[in-house]
Amino acid sequence: MKQHIATPLSDYIEYSVEDMLKRSEDFYENIKRRHSVRQFSDRDVPQSIIENCIKAAGTAPSGANHQPWHFVAIHSADVKKQVREQAEQHEQGFYAGRAGEEWLDALKPLGTDAQKPYLEHAPWLIAIFSQKKGGVSAGEKHTNYYVHESVGIATGMLITALHHAGLVTLTHTPKPMSFLSKICNRPDDERPYMLLITGYPEESATVPKHAQNKKALSEISSFL
Repeated sequence: MKQHIATPLSDYIEYSVEDMLKRSEDFYENIKRRHSVRQFSDRDVPQSIIENCIKAAGTAPSGANHQPWHFVAIHSADVKKQVREQAEQHEQGFYAGRAGEEWLDALKPLGTDAQKPYLEHAPWLIAIFSQKKGGVSAGEKHTNYYVHESVGIATGMLITALHHAGLVTLTHTPKPMSFLSKICNRPDDERPYMLLITGYPEESATVPKHAQNKKALSEISSFL
């Protein structure tokens, strides 16, 4: 095997089995309070909180440790307005029939439509981009590997970090999303992956009952 430079695993903390069980139970009780929210307060959220959550997402594992992601945190009212206008324009076609009857029927229990006021109302939008080229150091242009998987993991960690910080989120994937590249001034070798809306919920915020129907452990796992 080719020699590589490594350092001791010095920051690992081992817990007793009892503590691990308690920690896993506590985490589940916390994370199951995570909901996709569509009614956001316009209360401001300090940029430092968003920065910490993005840093947490940046610790995600990735192919060859190339970290093939870029996060554009949008707070500007003007930029959020541009995002909303472009997103709603595409969503009009989606809900007018481009999505197909089966997809639209699946969305009906969630009560979604082409109007996306939260894109302007929420304090922060985080546009997530995947990178075809990159490397461990900024400015490198090597081939990235397992890009979709890597960015997906980082996005999940970002959602978890924001929830842990006390914020709510909504994942949004308008089709197509190429307008985000132009608005965010991203290069051609990056592709918009997801738009994440985050902030405080409105006092009157609701969660569709349909969204609270989570599959049981026996339905999502097998133990061999």
